[in-house]
Amino acid sequence: MSIIEFVFLLVIAGICGSIGQAISGFSRGGCLLSIVIGFIGALIGMGLADFFNLPDFLNIRTGNITFPVLWSIIGASLFVAIVGLMTRRR
Repeated sequence: MSIIEFVFLLVIAGICGSIGQAISGFSRGGCLLSIVIGFIGALIGMGLADFFNLPDFLNIRTGNITFPVLWSIIGASLFVAIVGLMTRRR
């Protein structure tokens, strides 16, 4: 994996994480947190898709790595919604 492919994956994860935050309505942090949420969302989303035997939609392949965009957005919105419910409001 080259550095350009890695940066491309970071950008895709950041976009998916920020879309997930926008869907759930709870937003904290900046760009780095959106990238982390995008990767966590990909793990959660693919886990749910495997558990329920759902097909892969809208995958982006860079190099030899496939990033599940749709499941990342769904997983990120679920993760952010759960974190938003567990944290206190100020």
